[in-house]
Amino acid sequence: MKKARYRHKKIKKNMQAVRSRAGTMPSTRFLSRLFFTSPSSPSLSSHSQSHLQFLISSPSLLFSSPVKLDASSLSSIRFSSPFLSSRRGVASSSFSSSRMDASGDQIEASYIGQQAAKEIDEILMGPLGFSVDQLMELAGLSVAAAIAEVYKPNESRKVLVICGPGNNGGDGLVAARHLYHFGYQPVICYPKRSSSPLFSGLVTQLKSLEIPFVSEEELPPLLSDEYDLVVDAMFGFSFRGTPREPFAYLIRAVSALTYANIHHKKETKVVSIDIPSGWDVELGDPAQEDTDVQGIRPHMLVSLTAPKLCAMKFTGPHHFLGGRFVPPAIVKQFNLKIPPYPGSSMCVRIGKPPSVDISALRENYVSPELTESKVSADPFDQFKIWFDEALAAGLREPNAMALSTVGKDGKPSSRIVLLKGFDKQGFVWYTNYGSRKARELSENPHASILFHWNELNREVRIEGTVTKVSEEESEKYFHSRPRGSQLGAIVSKQSTVLPDRSAIYNAYKELEQKYCNGTEIPKPEYWGGYRLTPTLFEFWQGQPSRLHDRLQYTLREAEGKQAWLIERLSP
Repeated sequence: MKKARYRHKKIKKNMQAVRSRAGTMPSTRFLSRLFFTSPSSPSLSSHSQSHLQFLISSPSLLFSSPVKLDASSLSSIRFSSPFLSSRRGVASSSFSSSRMDASGDQIEASYIGQQAAKEIDEILMGPLGFSVDQLMELAGLSVAAAIAEVYKPNESRKVLVICGPGNNGGDGLVAARHLYHFGYQPVICYPKRSSSPLFSGLVTQLKSLEIPFVSEEELPPLLSDEYDLVVDAMFGFSFRGTPREPFAYLIRAVSALTYANIHHKKETKVVSIDIPSGWDVELGDPAQEDTDVQGIRPHMLVSLTAPKLCAMKFTGPHHFLGGRFVPPAIVKQFNLKIPPYPGSSMCVRIGKPPSVDISALRENYVSPELTESKVSADPFDQFKIWFDEALAAGLREPNAMALSTVGKDGKPSSRIVLLKGFDKQGFVWYTNYGSRKARELSENPHASILFHWNELNREVRIEGTVTKVSEEESEKYFHSRPRGSQLGAIVSKQSTVLPDRSAIYNAYKELEQKYCNGTEIPKPEYWGGYRLTPTLFEFWQGQPSRLHDRLQYTLREAEGKQAWLIERLSP
């Protein structure tokens, strides 16, 4: 009785909170659907009967009009009847869907049923030798990586992770640990803890990081009052039936964010792991069939291993695939189509690309101050300090620089080249002497180079005059390159028009065959280096509120000698 009275008070508080912020309330029909033990049955569990009876008998909590939802928010992709004819038939097969990526290429992914998902897990943890903790670690890392790709910790720092009693909850616990190390502030709600050593160990790890655990009773009436993100890790693909308390209540609390976000200034995003809790793994959210009812509508869905059939009814802006561990044997056996993961990423976007307001894209830089007293008097020395720090930070290609040139027609052009050396004489790169940049440099030897080190909030801009390096210097560097790069320099008549890709590829293969015996590859006459001798440096350091630091070095004549003058520029 004590628990029942508490839940009555809890639901009353939550409904009042939603009413005060949304200005409207779900109808009685909506409430009854939320409390039904199954979508097809109007019978109520004993807990739900008491909750619903309490609400119906308290008209002050309800408005007479039902919630009206925009029809576009209920749109969903329907899949064809052969996949619905039999649960077991769906489970043993996969369905492929595709979208266009930014380059116009098709990105395909398979959607699988519950039985197929179960069989894949059994194979992974059986003959293929994976353990549950290995898969859980990879899955949780994938979820954290997807979250970090979309929601930045300086904007969505406080994250509530609601964990269920099974492996989906374990994925959430692992994700919370990684999110902590990514700079977020996770809070865990884990009502029904597993006693297995694996789960106990995860809890110990989280507590060692001083990540707080809260009970469902300690959550605010409206989750958006305290949290920027909610991670739904309650139930995965193996769950069937009706969620019991407290998870039925927690699902309703997360679902309430859909209504609160409509009218509440602060929008709390929901991220579901593999399956939005409460959805049927193959049919999706039954609530989507009724405009008066709305279940969990996550802003992001992170599918694991392969998207489940219900993911075809996901209408949020961010759908990712994680769990980068599916071997070729499983891909072949289940006829899966897994989109390629980019680089070393643990997640890949497979959903529709989001609509982005470009004007709203911005970063608020936070960096140490760059003052005249802290920089070297010599810009070459200052560049070396910053370049060494870019190397130490592990940036990808810190020697990449934008080279800008202008020909006699006065039209500028830019491209990225790689710095291959620098000293007090200047900055060196190598290229084809028949290229557009070479032609423009022959017409106008003045150019600029720009280094952009995004992770350090730094840029270095350098202006000067350009000359060719000596033939001996070019020869020495050419033969230090990998043989493939040497062959590429010979076959490429840079900036000239090709009939198709095969033309240069076939020429390369012929040349590769010619020098297959390891003999020295001669440097072509039309290939060599350039050196930019600086007359101006600018060191830029990003700062909050766009009050960036800009220190400019210019070469001036003083007492018959040239010296570098340091001046601060307005941002």
